Amino acid sequence: MLFLPKYLLRLLCFTLILGALPVIVIGSVSYTIASRDIEQKVRESNLQILHQTQMRVEQVLRSLQLSSIQYVNSPLVLQAMKKPLDSSEFQEIRDLTSGFNNLQAVTNIDQAYLVNLDEDWVVSMRSFGKLDDFSIRDRIGSYLSYTNSLFWVTQNASSAKESVPVSAGMGELTPEQAPALISSDNVVSMVFKIPMIPTNVKPKGFLVIDIADTELSTYLSRNTNSGDMYVLDREQKYFLNDMQQGGKYDALNKEIQEMVQTTGQPEGFFSAEVEGNQVAVSYRQSPLNGWLYVSVVSLGQITAQSQKIALVTGIATLVMLCVTGLFAIYGSRRMYSPISRLLQFTKGLDAPVAPSGRRQDEFIYIEEQLSTLFSSEKTMREQMKGQHVHLQEFFMTKLLTGKISEEDFRYQGELYDFPTGWASLGVLMLQIDTLEGTRYEEQDRDLLLFAVNNMVGELLPSAVRFTPVMLDDAQVTVLASELTDEVKLKEWMHTQADWIRERVVTYLNLPVSIGISRSYACIGDTPRAVQESREALQGRVSLGSRIILHYEDIQPRGQMEAALYTQLRMIEDQLASALKQGDEEKTDAYFKQYLGLLADKKLHFSEYPVIMVQLLSRVYQLVQEQGGDVAEVLGEKASMSHLLKLSTLDEMTNWFRKRLFLPVIRFWREQEESQYMNIARRMIRLIEERYDRELSLEACAAELNFHPVYLSRVFKKEAGVNFTEYLAEYRMEKAKTWLQTTNLKISEIAEKLNYTNPTAFIRTFRKITGTTPGKYREQQR
Repeated sequence: MLFLPKYLLRLLCFTLILGALPVIVIGSVSYTIASRDIEQKVRESNLQILHQTQMRVEQVLRSLQLSSIQYVNSPLVLQAMKKPLDSSEFQEIRDLTSGFNNLQAVTNIDQAYLVNLDEDWVVSMRSFGKLDDFSIRDRIGSYLSYTNSLFWVTQNASSAKESVPVSAGMGELTPEQAPALISSDNVVSMVFKIPMIPTNVKPKGFLVIDIADTELSTYLSRNTNSGDMYVLDREQKYFLNDMQQGGKYDALNKEIQEMVQTTGQPEGFFSAEVEGNQVAVSYRQSPLNGWLYVSVVSLGQITAQSQKIALVTGIATLVMLCVTGLFAIYGSRRMYSPISRLLQFTKGLDAPVAPSGRRQDEFIYIEEQLSTLFSSEKTMREQMKGQHVHLQEFFMTKLLTGKISEEDFRYQGELYDFPTGWASLGVLMLQIDTLEGTRYEEQDRDLLLFAVNNMVGELLPSAVRFTPVMLDDAQVTVLASELTDEVKLKEWMHTQADWIRERVVTYLNLPVSIGISRSYACIGDTPRAVQESREALQGRVSLGSRIILHYEDIQPRGQMEAALYTQLRMIEDQLASALKQGDEEKTDAYFKQYLGLLADKKLHFSEYPVIMVQLLSRVYQLVQEQGGDVAEVLGEKASMSHLLKLSTLDEMTNWFRKRLFLPVIRFWREQEESQYMNIARRMIRLIEERYDRELSLEACAAELNFHPVYLSRVFKKEAGVNFTEYLAEYRMEKAKTWLQTTNLKISEIAEKLNYTNPTAFIRTFRKITGTTPGKYREQQR
């Protein structure tokens, strides 16, 4: 192969690569996709197992939480928290303790405490006494720092076993006789503040439920395919299934915590290295208590199946490569034969000296021979012509910006074929009025100016204009004329401008305006003329769009009347009131009145931005009054910089309506709806707290300082039912619970729910549930 012609060798290598590359790519992609699918399924399986584990644990915790809420809100506990207790009140203490035993139906709890801070007594599952006699007093101090009314706390081995306090009335017991108040070193504590109101005010007491870690660990998955599974508390400490792990996953746990804080996602999956082994980590964060459920699986276990696929794919790829190589050798020789004949033909054109040796680049030689046939003077002229146009535009840009002197112009102007023999000059500046309502987008503006610039170069003869150029956001043309009469010269420039504007509208359907400077004779005055044409265009603010403006026709700036500011301020106040009320019609009417006042006064165009900025500031103030962020409510396009870029009054009007008024109206309506939801939540809270007493819509109105009719409308809108129906349904839910869990008589339940006679209660119960209380109790037991 080393003695093959150079291109033949390249062709053979290329054919081999061309045939082998798809085989290799297909094999690699197939292996990658198969491996990825396997890893994806394993990851999804692990996340599903982790989710199921979380649901099992949280189902137990939520059930215990609901049962505990019922216990805390029971009349027995509410009455007990209002008075002192001592060991002589045995029956009441026993009733409180029996409530703890009912919680055992949900899960095996390790210990429970009912703590009264005001009256200084504690009731646990096995004893009664003063707070100072229980070791839980040390934990109570830390619980006071929590702001939530319900929270979870994990305890480690430092939680010592408590002895029976002397104040419990049990006498002196030996260590063998004393019952352990905490039977496990590691527990999870569910803590309720009493009353259950999230506030920084010191609570009257606590309900503390301790669950052994070993009890919760039984709900974790024991599937060997899911690897190691454990749970971390908010402090990144093990408290479930941690006996075998030690500090093995400490660094991994920190990485998981950082990912949760960085991404803000409650679940995720990533690969890591633990003790030199690659592992796949799945995690989920509980919304209930912030615990992290973690599964760690060895990557070797995941990729075991992928290795078998890699072996089969490799063998198949190798076979296909061998077949491809044979076809490449045969096909390369067949394709090289016409190239060999072409090489011999080109050598005969000028009979060059044959290169020595066989390793020559045939195509390079052929290219060198053929390139001499296509080089000509015409090609060089075209290249120079293109460069000449760019140099003209560059020269004109320097002239318009005042970066070239008259001497330089006289010297270089002849080189660029600029007009000569002119008596007067003038500058036309064309700007696009607006792109709204057209088929173009804002990003098309530069391209449209480029098209207009080319059109001007074709419409106007080179004898009456210099090279047209684009300058910032405008198209600029310098006109040259032999006229000296000012009136005729002005008419001539206006005719040229109108011709350009008409063609732009015809071909591009684009609204444009043109500003015309005063005539001048000295080429050095061109920068001043450019500024005059730009100032002429600023008159569009008061005169409108699609116009041609002469600098001489702009009215001089006058003194604004002080009374105008007062009138504008009054309309601004009315406009602000309409925005607050969310009335789009009134807003539009006041805005039209505002603009009409400006039009009647015929202000100078330079005054419009100042007045519009004043109105913009007032709208910003409305957003800030409701605690809103201007950037978030109105968006980036509602900034002052965007306002100052607008050139016509129509653009400003549409901008205010679309970018300011409509978003502000939506924002105020959303704020009002949020207030409705808050009122409804407060009414529901009153129902939950006072369902066992006389409660009416008028009582709620007096409590919340609102009119009853207003509260009725708000509650109906947010809850979907009226106040009376919701109160009855809530009371019946309480009745269902007592019918299932207690032996209270129907009359007693009716009395607890503030029904004056059982008949009314039974009638309401049957209306809502479709059955009588007695039948319901029989069905549930």
